[in-house]
Formats: sequence, C-alpha cells, structure tokens
Amino acid sequence: AQPGPITEAQRSALLSSVDLFVFDCDGVIWRGDTLIEGIKETLDLLRRLGKRLVFVTNNSTRSRKQYAAKFRKLGLDWVTEENIFASSFAAAAYLKAQGFNKKAYVIGEDGILGELETVGIQYLGGPADAGRVGD
Repeated sequence: AQPGPITEAQRSALLSSVDLFVFDCDGVIWRGDTLIEGIKETLDLLRRLGKRLVFVTNNSTRSRKQYAAKFRKLGLDWVTEENIFASSFAAAAYLKAQGFNKKAYVIGEDGILGELETVGIQYLGGPADAGRVGD
C-alpha cells in the first residue's frame, strides 16, 4: 500500500531531526531527461533549510562530471561532483583505497573509464568491448 501524505507536524519533526538527505537519481530526481514534478521545489526548500543533499546512482554510464552536467542541464546548477556518488566513482575510489596500481580491464561504460582516469588508474576495454564473446 502507498503511504499517505504526512501531516505538517510530521513534516516539521522530520525536517528538524535530519541533517542529510540521500536521493537516488533515476526515477526520483529525473526520468530520462525530465525532472520529476515538484523535485526542484523540494530540493530548493531543503537547501534553504541548510540540509546537506547527496545524490546516488547505480548507473555507471556516466562519471560524476557527466552527472553534474546533467544536473546543470536540468536546471539544478548548484549540484557539484562532490554531491554525487555514482557506482563508477565507487569502483574507482575503492581501487584507489586498496592501493591498486596495475592496469584494469573494464567491461562497462564510459563513466567507469572517466572515474578511473580521475584517480590515475590505467585501463583497457570499455564500451567497445561490451558483448564481446571469446572463442
């Protein structure tokens, strides 16, 4: 069952008790290249209240830099790479934290390649190797 609307008292209690809001991107912030109705106003309110906002996605097709550009295109020009936690970034950050200093073979999208470049990890492969089958 869908939850109903919250009361003004519940809203006030929530907003006063939370400092950080974590938003998924796909289906929460946008659908395709269109903002979800009411999201800009919601984010503006949270920012005015001094809340910290973080955006997460498990979509590795883009780097954080590319996601920041998408936010700008959608009129959310205050969102920076530091507000975005993408799976492509998580993979690169994990490898760097593990001290990985060899070459990686990537079977995936440009977002992963961009984030590996950002942390200085060399790689082979990428989107051109997707669907490649060995003999």
